[in-house]
Amino acid sequence: MTEETKLVIHSTTAKAALKFNIEAWVLKKRDDKKMEASQMKFLRHLRGIIELGRERNQSVRDKLVVWYLVGEIEQYQQNWLQHLHRMDRKRIPKQGAAILT
Repeated sequence: MTEETKLVIHSTTAKAALKFNIEAWVLKKRDDKKMEASQMKFLRHLRGIIELGRERNQSVRDKLVVWYLVGEIEQYQQNWLQHLHRMDRKRIPKQGAAILT
């Protein structure tokens, strides 16, 4: 199986499961580190990198043309917030957000 195929499978399964229902998450530094560690573990295994200290995370991401997972999540949350602001007041997500604030 090629690297591209493995990355597509990873994006459609693992990342999708991880990003499920993230609109209301509050990410802490600890969560960021855990998500980055899990992403990098997969990517390093995919590239066949065994020694952890030999190659920087950003270098591995650049070679595989993969985005920083926490950055993707933050972008998604920003997009959701903008969408929420454009919603009609009668919609359920808008009403739920009003209760939280």
